[in-house]
Amino acid sequence: MTLGDDGCSGTNFERPGFQRMLADIEAKKVNMVITKDLSRLGRDYIMTGHYMERYFPEKRVRYISLLDGIDTGVDSTANDITPFRAIMNDMYAKDISKKIKSVKRDKQRKGLFIGGKPVYGYKMHPTEKNQIAVDGGAAPTVRRIFALALSGMSCRRIAAVLNREGVPAPAAYAHLPVAEQSSYSGKWSGERISEMLQNETYIGSMVQGRSVKISYKSKKCRKQDRSDWVVVEGTHEPLVDAETFRKVGMLLASRRRTRSRTYDFPLKGLIFCHECGHPLAAVNRRNAAGEDVLYFICRTYQRFPKEGACTCHSIKEKTVADAVTAKVREVCAQALRPSELLRIAQEALKEEQKGTPEEEMAEVQNRIAALTAGMDRMYADRLSGLLPEEDFQRLFGKAGQDRALLEEKRRELLSRRDRSPGREGRAEELVRQFAETAGENRELLVSLIERVELTEDREVLIRFRFGEIGKAEKTPQ
Repeated sequence: MTLGDDGCSGTNFERPGFQRMLADIEAKKVNMVITKDLSRLGRDYIMTGHYMERYFPEKRVRYISLLDGIDTGVDSTANDITPFRAIMNDMYAKDISKKIKSVKRDKQRKGLFIGGKPVYGYKMHPTEKNQIAVDGGAAPTVRRIFALALSGMSCRRIAAVLNREGVPAPAAYAHLPVAEQSSYSGKWSGERISEMLQNETYIGSMVQGRSVKISYKSKKCRKQDRSDWVVVEGTHEPLVDAETFRKVGMLLASRRRTRSRTYDFPLKGLIFCHECGHPLAAVNRRNAAGEDVLYFICRTYQRFPKEGACTCHSIKEKTVADAVTAKVREVCAQALRPSELLRIAQEALKEEQKGTPEEEMAEVQNRIAALTAGMDRMYADRLSGLLPEEDFQRLFGKAGQDRALLEEKRRELLSRRDRSPGREGRAEELVRQFAETAGENRELLVSLIERVELTEDREVLIRFRFGEIGKAEKTPQ
């Protein structure tokens, strides 16, 4: 049987022919593998060594490399230097990768397009290599998006208008395969619109190098800082003028602070829509009294309100949090024994009070004094020129923060000493506080609850993590 992997890199062991060979080995159809030389097996010395030193022997497969004189079926000195040959093959692949990357980077600096597919609104030039041209089918949509944004319409509203009119999204327009179908498949989104409105390609500049491969052995890429992008102006016909692009950028920047606002709440990361399964979004709204109130709404509905993908599910965050808190308190009251908790609290206090408050206070004050003396020395070194200004600001600021924390701890120790009850009373107080605040403790909520789901009828379904409380609890609202 002969297997080939024409056009596939030797650094990749997911080659179709290689995978078929492994399948045949697993099925015990193959007991010998022969290659022209070691590089034909692979150019990744780690994986090559894995197959030669471990996989083939475990599967009782004999490996022969004709030109290298390697034969694992016989004892030969050629086999002993195999790891060094594998390393040399890997270095060759690395060198080739560097050269290819250098050539591509040079083409990018010249404004030549080397990507797989141009951005929405452009297509590959029909006659000129490494050039792009305006796509007559998509260009009007791009111009309209910029016009709507210039009129003051938000990215989310623009996406809703396009979805309502049935305009194909970029992936659908290009007939690209979708790995996983979801409520968002084939739809425009506010994020996509925002990305387009900030893409300089639409004013005639070639923008490349946004991402780079982590390694020549990996297909994964990481995003690069904007300063590392390769931008060449005037390489193709623009779809919008520079002034429009600038004004739209200013409008986006004016909304960025509002769009990036996040909120902290106890159920963050735990609350989901029961119907579509996506996380619920938290939005801030003002009531009739002018007070800010946090609401949960379905994220799918928020992104595509006119498409009927889901419903609003709007409900106050506090209403849901109170319902979950009450249920967690109930579960804790059923599962915990106050007498046992009191014993644990007493033991914890006994352990905590091994060191006297006076000793702890003295230690804190000594550390404050040491930090103050160190800050004085830093200031003197700065004045004498021994400590650069940049280092002074960094070290002095860090020492100041540490001293502020110690000052806060000293005040806390003083306050605790003034109002500290006896050990028995303190233990009972700890048990009472735990019982009352069990449902408000974020760490406890994450430990107990797997997820909370909100139904269209505003019923709260709680799914606990553990067996005896593992069934979903329904809390009507």
